[in-house]
Amino acid sequence: MSRRPSASIVASPVLIGAVTLLVTIVAVFLAYNANTGLPFVPTYDVKAELPSGAKLVKGNEVRVGGFRVGLVEEIEPTVVEGRSVALVNLKLDKVVDPLPADTTIRVRPRSALGLRYVQITPGTSNRMLDAGDTIPLENTSESLDLEDIYAVFQGKTRNDVRAATTGFGDAFAGRGVALNQAIESLNPFFVHLNPVMTNLADPKTDLDQFFRALGRASAEAAPVATAQAAVFTHMADTFEAFVREPEALRQTIEKSPPTLDVSIASLRVQRPFLEDFADLSARLRPAAQELPRSLPAINAAFKVGTPVLPRTVELNENLEDSFNALDALFQNPGTLLALRDIRTALAAAKPAITFIAPYQTVCNYTVYFLHPLGELQSQVQNGPTGGGTVLSQGVKTVNQSQPNNYATTVGSRPVDIEQDKNPIGATDDSPQQAPLHRFYGTGPYPPAIDSQGNADCHAANIGYVQGGTEFSQLNDRGRYPPGDMEFPGRTPLQTTTSGAGGNWAVTTSDFPIVSGGTYVSEALDIDNLEDVP
Repeated sequence: MSRRPSASIVASPVLIGAVTLLVTIVAVFLAYNANTGLPFVPTYDVKAELPSGAKLVKGNEVRVGGFRVGLVEEIEPTVVEGRSVALVNLKLDKVVDPLPADTTIRVRPRSALGLRYVQITPGTSNRMLDAGDTIPLENTSESLDLEDIYAVFQGKTRNDVRAATTGFGDAFAGRGVALNQAIESLNPFFVHLNPVMTNLADPKTDLDQFFRALGRASAEAAPVATAQAAVFTHMADTFEAFVREPEALRQTIEKSPPTLDVSIASLRVQRPFLEDFADLSARLRPAAQELPRSLPAINAAFKVGTPVLPRTVELNENLEDSFNALDALFQNPGTLLALRDIRTALAAAKPAITFIAPYQTVCNYTVYFLHPLGELQSQVQNGPTGGGTVLSQGVKTVNQSQPNNYATTVGSRPVDIEQDKNPIGATDDSPQQAPLHRFYGTGPYPPAIDSQGNADCHAANIGYVQGGTEFSQLNDRGRYPPGDMEFPGRTPLQTTTSGAGGNWAVTTSDFPIVSGGTYVSEALDIDNLEDVP
């Protein structure tokens, strides 16, 4: 029994055609979808906010370092902080996964025909972008295209630029050799031009101020343009006169270089003066602004001073000897030494003057000392034969019966009166009613101001203190309390108790209150050291 031979696969034309058609369909499908990525290939997808999605389409390449690493999958509009932007979905290869968080994106032109691609520049941040994260708008940008530059110009301008370019082309055509020679000749010019431009670019040159000043000068000259045109017309006549004397013009031109050399050397010397003059002008600007308001008063002063000025000649002649004496004083070497000694003395005396000044400027203590002294030593008329001074005529005897009086040598406290007596006009209980005395003084060092500079003039505000124990702080912080006090009597080794302890004595140098100023300082509104003019 014979067997049938088995049929071969390649022997079936229908099967071969079907397989070929299937392979072709798969190849076409893969080729068509190549721009959107191959199927079954993992990707790293991120989003980016772009300022504009104009001219960027789906399928545009995404590059890193010039190499294609993905494509633009989707573009859709969105709003970020009130601004319309484009949100782009980028499908990237796994080779760039992950990208740092500070990665930047820039849309760049790929060709002059408008094709674009997205350029990714990885950052340096330690934080990475996960799949699906969005690169913010501040990290994205787009480049300027050539067509955007051309779009700045209007249609007429573009036509003019086209015509100018054509004209330049015609002008340079066939003149390459001459152009090379011109460039070679310009080389020395640019060598010398470099330091000139360096000086002009220096901020100290103030070139920007020059052009601003030139603009202001042009604005000032515009109203007199007609007059200036007439000036130039007259200058034409002047130049015509120059032409008639060519020899004199030639000699003038020949002497001009030495003159310019002298001027250049002179300007170098004048530069410090000009700098100082510029500073002086800046300082005088406020005075110049004040002149319109002050000129009427100045003119009145000149009007009054002009007749007086001739009379000053005689005064100057009389002052000649005085100035000569001053000159001799200034030339004397000892003058400088004396001034130095005065400065040293003033520096040493400054603390004392600072302390002493308020006594005079606020309290006028000098007058309060000299006025009673003058009255003490002045002549007093007493009868037809005259009299003597207050010092000689006003001598009073001391009430020796008063405890601790000035005549005793064994006083235990300041002289005082009894506690319940009024110190003004107080007398003792004797038939003669001899006057009693009590000590009143502000101490040897009364103040003039307190710690805040307020006027505290004790010597100008003296008077009797009315009161008892509540004023104990006025006699050395209660050193002499009120009440009966024992004091040495006239009999040796015996003491006497007396009521002469009324605590009317005032012995402290500084009252616990601010006494205020004098009547003069109050009239001048000087209540504090800062009020002293």
